[in-house]
Amino acid sequence: MGLKVVKFGGSSLADANQFKKVANIIKSDDRRKFVVPSAPGKRFSDDIKITDMLYKCCELAGSGVDFDEDFNVIIDRYNGIIKDLGVDISLDHEFEDIKKELKTRPARDFAASRGEYLNGKILAAYLGFEFVDAAEVITFDTKGLLLLDETVNKIRKRLENVDAAVIPGFYGSTTEGIVKTFSRGGSDVTGSILANAVKADIYENWTDVSGFLVADPRVVENPDVINVITYKELRELAYMGASVLHEDAIFPVRTAGIPINIKNTNKPEDAGTMIVSDDHDFEDESNAYTITGIAGRKGFSTINIEKAMMNSEMGFGMKVLRVLADNNVSFEHMPSGIDTMSITVDTNSLNPVRKKVLSQLRKEVNPDHLEIEDGIALLAVVGRRMKNTRGTVARIFASMAHARINVKMIDQGSSELNVIIGVSENDLNEAIRRIYDMFISSEK
Repeated sequence: MGLKVVKFGGSSLADANQFKKVANIIKSDDRRKFVVPSAPGKRFSDDIKITDMLYKCCELAGSGVDFDEDFNVIIDRYNGIIKDLGVDISLDHEFEDIKKELKTRPARDFAASRGEYLNGKILAAYLGFEFVDAAEVITFDTKGLLLLDETVNKIRKRLENVDAAVIPGFYGSTTEGIVKTFSRGGSDVTGSILANAVKADIYENWTDVSGFLVADPRVVENPDVINVITYKELRELAYMGASVLHEDAIFPVRTAGIPINIKNTNKPEDAGTMIVSDDHDFEDESNAYTITGIAGRKGFSTINIEKAMMNSEMGFGMKVLRVLADNNVSFEHMPSGIDTMSITVDTNSLNPVRKKVLSQLRKEVNPDHLEIEDGIALLAVVGRRMKNTRGTVARIFASMAHARINVKMIDQGSSELNVIIGVSENDLNEAIRRIYDMFISSEK
């Protein structure tokens, strides 16, 4: 197996002890040649992330308020890591440059990016790797959109004769040379782009959990780890609120067919979760669960429309959707019958135009009955194995029937990759627990 690109999150680099763990992981496999670090995260629950501290300094500078006291806390944090590691490096010059820039041009993107920049400097010195400033190679246009092809070409050229390097995550620069960041969690994206550029065999994303979980641990006690998940399954779970990778982090590696391995810095021996291409050759899944994951989100409303002979009225659905589009309301699902149609929408999007939407619908389609039901939660049961497993949907609904949970909506596409279920918000957590017990606990 060839190259590995490895990305470490903020919790993995929060202090010197974590740095040592990271170094041991990298040095344990000589295929780990290119490293993407985040800024130092929380060392304990009440701690403050370096990035948030930098944002605060930027805000104070923008208001003309002295921020030396707050910035000194940042300096002490980094110098503490350097001292505890015993690494021969000084960041005094960098600290002065950052302070000077914040005082003259207090830009949020620049401020936020310095956490990764400084951490990258320390990690490179500690590992004995070359430091490559992300601003040199990660390129955005003037509107802040990533120029992927240009970025990939720059990375390849810059690393042409580099054996091992540390490239900070989260930021790059525009074509005009202005520092630009991705949205929060953007270090994942940097790692993904780098993996694509160097044609890595695996992109390892190291964090503080041993992979993705089948269900939210706040809802289900000690849920199982997902061993293997496809990009499509990942997207479905992420859309329903599962805490997974930064959305943009998937595309660069997906197009290149590079798998992602989610690993735990504190338990490097754990296999973690492997994210693979949708056409991955699954050799043996005889011991795998029927479903891959469960996720749910609250905050939806259902617009219920009834009209006799609706099915024979040409353009009925088009008229309904046009009303929503004219009011900038997108729909999530739209199951329908002969004389009924139910459209699930985001409640927050609907609320500002609720009366207007109802009025326009009455005018456009002249329904026999029209109402909006709030307090709806959507639950997604996702799994590539459901398609070839008889009775899956029956088991889903049996689990909820036993708990006396009323199903308000069901939507399943022909791919049979997922089943979307609408329930009352009050029933969401119990529904997730019941489905988990039916498919995971009972199949162990």
